[in-house]
Amino acid sequence: MRRRAVLAGLALIAGAPRAMADDQAFLTAVRDNDAPALTRMLAAGQAVDVRDSGGRTALLVATHANALEAARVLIEAGADVNAKDDIRDTPYLYAGAEGRTEILRLLLTNGANLKDTNRFGGTALIPAAEKGHPENVRLLLAAGVDPNHVNGLGWTALLEAVILTDGGPVYQEIVADLIKGGADVNLADADGVTPLAHARARRYEEIAKLLEAAGGK
Repeated sequence: MRRRAVLAGLALIAGAPRAMADDQAFLTAVRDNDAPALTRMLAAGQAVDVRDSGGRTALLVATHANALEAARVLIEAGADVNAKDDIRDTPYLYAGAEGRTEILRLLLTNGANLKDTNRFGGTALIPAAEKGHPENVRLLLAAGVDPNHVNGLGWTALLEAVILTDGGPVYQEIVADLIKGGADVNLADADGVTPLAHARARRYEEIAKLLEAAGGK
């Protein structure tokens, strides 16, 4: 009896490095966007939601790498599109913020939590606006993400599209999309400063015109 227990323990110890090696090979295939290899590994029993050293699931690793086909295989295998990593990112939040547009489309049709927030208390829409991804902004607005959500800094997507940008053509487009999508042009920051006041202070004339036309004060 004791011998069997010892042998079982040794088998577990021996199996652990192999399992870790399998997980690393799986994550490498994810980064390489190697859908056939992923399909084979999953069919052989590989867990779909293994994590890397940063707590990122395989699907979040695919999103970082913009590996669309890998993401598709993982989602079809049941990957959690809302699993948080160590800094509270999810595949959905990261895709929205970082311009992974095709992966974002995929996630939006496979259970993305539109109310989820990142470590700054913001929805996916806020960094999408601030980082200059107009197509993502439109996708998120069309999906129903609240355009007037206020993050931990006291800023909305509209405020970030003015405060943290260069006010150029891309951000003019984003501001127009946010207004069309229902953004409150008079929703001020924590200090009571409106988007229009911020635009005027930065001499963003085109953005100021858009805000004025929408009733900004």
